[in-house]
Amino acid sequence: MNIFFKILFFVGTNLFFSCNFFVIKTGDFKLLPTPQNFQINGVSNLQPDDILFFYNPNKKNLPPGSSFLGNIKRAEVKENAQLIFTIEPSVKIKDEGYILKILNEKIIINAKDKAGLIYGLASLEQLMEDSEDQAVNLPLCEIKDYPLLTYRPIHLDLKHHRETIEYYYDLIDELKKYKINGIIAEVEDKIEYKRESLIGSSNAFSIKDWQKLSEYAKERNISISPLVQGLGHASFVLKHEQYKDLRDDLESDWAFNPLDTKTYKVQYNLYEDALEALPHGKYLHIGGDEVKTTGRNSGKSALELQLMWLNKVCEFAEEKGRIPIFWDDMLLKQVGLYRPMFQPERSKKEVDSIWNKNEYKLKEFLPLLPKNCIYMRWNYHTPEAYGNTKAIEWYRDNGLQVMGATAGQTRWVLMPQREGNLKQIRDFAMSSIKSGLEGLLLTLWDDDSPHFELYKRGIIGFANDTWSGGKISITEFKKAYRQRVYSIRVAAPEFAFIDQLETPVAEWKNILLKGNKRNYLMKMENPYEEGLIELPKLKNQGYWTEKFKDRIKLAENMILSCDSISSKIKQMQRMASRNKYSLEIYERVNELVGFTPKLLLLLRLFDQAQNEEQRIIASAKISFLKKEFFKLRDRFEKTYSKTRIIHKPKDYILDQDHHHHLANQMHSFDWQFTAELLMFEKISNELKLY
Repeated sequence: MNIFFKILFFVGTNLFFSCNFFVIKTGDFKLLPTPQNFQINGVSNLQPDDILFFYNPNKKNLPPGSSFLGNIKRAEVKENAQLIFTIEPSVKIKDEGYILKILNEKIIINAKDKAGLIYGLASLEQLMEDSEDQAVNLPLCEIKDYPLLTYRPIHLDLKHHRETIEYYYDLIDELKKYKINGIIAEVEDKIEYKRESLIGSSNAFSIKDWQKLSEYAKERNISISPLVQGLGHASFVLKHEQYKDLRDDLESDWAFNPLDTKTYKVQYNLYEDALEALPHGKYLHIGGDEVKTTGRNSGKSALELQLMWLNKVCEFAEEKGRIPIFWDDMLLKQVGLYRPMFQPERSKKEVDSIWNKNEYKLKEFLPLLPKNCIYMRWNYHTPEAYGNTKAIEWYRDNGLQVMGATAGQTRWVLMPQREGNLKQIRDFAMSSIKSGLEGLLLTLWDDDSPHFELYKRGIIGFANDTWSGGKISITEFKKAYRQRVYSIRVAAPEFAFIDQLETPVAEWKNILLKGNKRNYLMKMENPYEEGLIELPKLKNQGYWTEKFKDRIKLAENMILSCDSISSKIKQMQRMASRNKYSLEIYERVNELVGFTPKLLLLLRLFDQAQNEEQRIIASAKISFLKKEFFKLRDRFEKTYSKTRIIHKPKDYILDQDHHHHLANQMHSFDWQFTAELLMFEKISNELKLY
């Protein structure tokens, strides 16, 4: 073969395998949420880069968030446009619905409303991603799509930290892409309050910052409503000296005194600022959960006091044009109807018996239950329980508004567990659709502060299930998730590392501890003895290894598992088209989880040393591991700090933290590594290292 043909062969081969070389063949297209109807009939002549002009008969511009289309321009005549869109309220489809057709040379979107157009374009964005990833033309297809639940919000908890403002803008664009239409922002002290200026943290966003974010979200059909904790969960207010006299219990910063008129003055001021900061929300979530007040031993029951407070704050919300939302747990707990909601093993007969016995107590308070309020029935683990459905039905039967709340993150460390709660999310979504409820909230608690990126699979699962129900299995969803979030190149099951990582993460939490004590270490008088496992003793060689043989075996398995996961993550990082930052975070988590058990293996080496030389070798390895740990911690912090403010301000007052939240126990980010840091200190203090 002469040199000319060699060069031609080389260039041709590289062009063929280039991601920019498109071929006319059928691709694999997966959309999330799963459309109600999606029919592919062949392959169009259109590549993503062929979309140069758009046309709208009403001269409307593309809605915000259409940057994925590049710099396409308005066409003066329809024939010159590759993208044609209309908003037609008369189209026979549900609100927020759209019909998308891709023809040989044209893409046509007919939307019911502005939201439908945004979502039609979001589906087009996903089709274009799959087209680019596979280097195939867009499909000849027709999509008819609409949501099954009207209100599909996620919860944004800023309790213990905040992300950069840029991260939240990016998050809104991503939520739009998956057709989420609401955010309940638990703002706590992350607003620069004007009326109660002491309460805002020194790293809080200004009211103008929040307003701009709210406007940006509104343009993408996402309404942000504030959640300002009231009655209980009030530490962000009551920890300050100036507000201590408003405490229900003077020794605790947990709850307000509902009989003190100044309580309402402070809460209303916080509401005013939060509503000003988030002017486009429909709701005001007022909290109200996990609290039992006495009114300074007033003689009134906790339920009487809570309903007194609830009526006042609901009246305020109504005056401000907002619908109040209230966590309903204490209402049901204090009349004996709480437990059956979390006991799916109870039969219908048993649950009905409990209700027959106790319902009269609830009925007695029915006249005091505000009718303008939404009673939020939260259940994160057992939404399928008959007792949960029974409670929802009771509200509706008695003329009260009710909405469910599921969870993508509760008290799990490092990352969501139990497959991101995907089954529980689906169960509550399906029952909400079946019951005809208006919406469902996905709570995402920051109590133990995994990185928000690791909540994304649960968020997208929630988006899928609240939009289209159970049209695809959870296994199919996971495959589609990998395709959508990273690339079709990593959609196959061999890249499914997230579920695999959950097991060593759960084991990591207590691998160095005597029990489930990681959240309590920082409050112990002597954590070295109370919390950490014992160390080997020089005079009792081999005893430690025998005592902890099961834990050592677990450590070995954790390391093997993390090594396997590491190779998958690295392969995905090479092959992914999108969202490589989330893979970097998973990589850091996997490194930490695979690192900690190595300490146990070196302690075994020290325990089994036959002579001084072997102990010197084991000591040196432990010292080297300690140095490696601090390098790992630096990498971990560097990765997280790309989007997160990981250290609290120096002037920040930590609250009393009755729930022992990990992220609330230190100003620095060292709360994430407390067990490891303490164990290295214990080794230095107790073992004779050479």
